[in-house]
Amino acid sequence: MSDYFLEVKNLTKHFPLNNDLISRLGGKTRTLKAVDDISFFIKPGETLGLVGESGCGKSTTARLITRLIEPSSGSIYLKDDDLLSLPPERMLDVRKTVQLVFQDPYSSLNPRKTIMQILSRPLEVHNLAKGWTAKRRHVLHLLRLVGLGVEHADRYPHEFSGGQRQRIAIARALAVSPQLIIGDEPVSALDVSIQAQILNLFRELQQEFNLTYLFIAHDLSVIRHISDRVAVMYVGKIVETGTVETIFENPKHPYTHALLMAVPHADPLKPPPRLTLQGELATPVDPPPGCRLYGRCPIATDICGEVSPELIGRGGEHYVACHNI
Repeated sequence: MSDYFLEVKNLTKHFPLNNDLISRLGGKTRTLKAVDDISFFIKPGETLGLVGESGCGKSTTARLITRLIEPSSGSIYLKDDDLLSLPPERMLDVRKTVQLVFQDPYSSLNPRKTIMQILSRPLEVHNLAKGWTAKRRHVLHLLRLVGLGVEHADRYPHEFSGGQRQRIAIARALAVSPQLIIGDEPVSALDVSIQAQILNLFRELQQEFNLTYLFIAHDLSVIRHISDRVAVMYVGKIVETGTVETIFENPKHPYTHALLMAVPHADPLKPPPRLTLQGELATPVDPPPGCRLYGRCPIATDICGEVSPELIGRGGEHYVACHNI
């Protein structure tokens, strides 16, 4: 029996960029390597923070795990079940176990439905409550769990603030009693003061229901606040993983260093030493065979441009993909 709640092995998603005119002229088809051979795990009851710049493949990873899109190759294990081999009828049970909270609380809720209708829909799909009275009782309980009142049940999404809408989205995820919640940048669209409230809500719910989280963000302060372990992603590759203390206090990969050094420092008179990456973010379209950071990295050598580095253990749960450390 696996010690991990979720384990991802060699997960890959490539999108062919077909152009009919180019194909007819005998041109080469290009490939977008959104997620390129990544592996990680999450233990029961912990939070893994997945961090990286926009466009690095974080959201694609979330959609692969929930099978909203199908991978090109790789394996996804939820406890002892191989999700990619499950028939469609078994995936309905997986949808109860794994829930997504999306980034934008303004577009993730149907504006034509009341909150009662929105929160009762998962109960209907999974046959968890029969009859109007049972559904309403369940919905009112969900609203209380996320800090909203019973008076909110019959209102429409436009009557709520962004923070309140995200609370409703979290309530919808909780409706089916999931064990794993994937937060895809769930606080990035909110004001900083509201972000803290929603992060604290996530923490409280995790403790109350023993939830496991995959928390995706590009904001390092959010990741540090919510995570037990961190995976750093760059252009479709995971370049470093470790405990939150290891990643923030003893980072090894040059890209992780650069991310941390870009955060404003508390003492402007004693700024930290800076590791500067040259040039622009690499493209995931037909990337070169070596390290994705090659060409930007100040410690790169010839091998970096030829061979993609593997994640190598550096002690404990610390893994780094770099030839030169």
